[in-house]
Amino acid sequence: MPIESLGWNTRWQEKFEAHGGEGLVPARVVAEHRSHYRIATEGAEGSAGTTGRLRNTAAQRSDLPGVGDFVAAALSQGDGLATIEAVLPRTSALIRKASGKPEPQLLAANIDVVFIVTSLGGDFNLLRMKRYCTLVQQSGADPVMLVNKSDLGDVAGLGDEFAGLGPDLPVHLISARVRDSVQVLEQYFAGNRTVALIGSSGVGKSTLTNQFLGRDAQETQEIREHDGRGRHTTTSRHLFVRPQGGAIIDTPGLRGLETLDSTEAPEGAFDDIEALALQCRFRNCGHDTEPDCAVRAAVSRGDLDAARLSDYRRGN
Repeated sequence: MPIESLGWNTRWQEKFEAHGGEGLVPARVVAEHRSHYRIATEGAEGSAGTTGRLRNTAAQRSDLPGVGDFVAAALSQGDGLATIEAVLPRTSALIRKASGKPEPQLLAANIDVVFIVTSLGGDFNLLRMKRYCTLVQQSGADPVMLVNKSDLGDVAGLGDEFAGLGPDLPVHLISARVRDSVQVLEQYFAGNRTVALIGSSGVGKSTLTNQFLGRDAQETQEIREHDGRGRHTTTSRHLFVRPQGGAIIDTPGLRGLETLDSTEAPEGAFDDIEALALQCRFRNCGHDTEPDCAVRAAVSRGDLDAARLSDYRRGN
């Protein structure tokens, strides 16, 4: 495939020129596995590792190559692995703090637009959507809200509800399994742009990926009606190049969602905790040792991440 179909342009060529005299070629990371990566170059795709120098100079895991990264790579002679020598400076990085892990997690790099996918029913939660928006805004990409399965529920008044997420936030009510319903989203791929999908399990991300690709590249799994939860059908991140132009990155369903720096999150990013605090026995509850604390009770039930509560305390 032409390297331009991967999103390569003159801006990336300028960044690569620092490595062009070293016998390296430009490539894009399309998949990440435990022991190796998959990279795509001009007309080819193959497996790659990283140099020891690159691993040793990475301050944290998210500094290493991730899906969506453009890299400078040395191609192998024969059947061996290619080697990623350098990661080109990113234009955006979708990074979250994974629950229970000390280091931030890179979800996708060099993305232009992020589709935040939710569905009517048990998954529909505006407070969670606000956290998703915060995560995307911190990444440097543009957020777009998709409400899937709009044919199965009452969509009246949704515009007013989403208005609180941002006055300029595009919102599309769609049915992922109906091709005509998602046609309006083609505009976001114009110019070989890269789009990532985030959201809970079972809301339709994999179905949308298949629609955008025109083939069944991802397994799909319906969300359960009785509790609004789904099974993780996408277990790893993968960048797919579309025959119509542009690329798409599907991500596994996010359970515990935290932004990279919650203490610097926009106003309203902790609305979920503040709403729970209204149910505490004491108006000035510190959510520490006070009795009948609704916030700590939510942590005990698993409805709120303990690390997120810690971030809230540090910011207040």
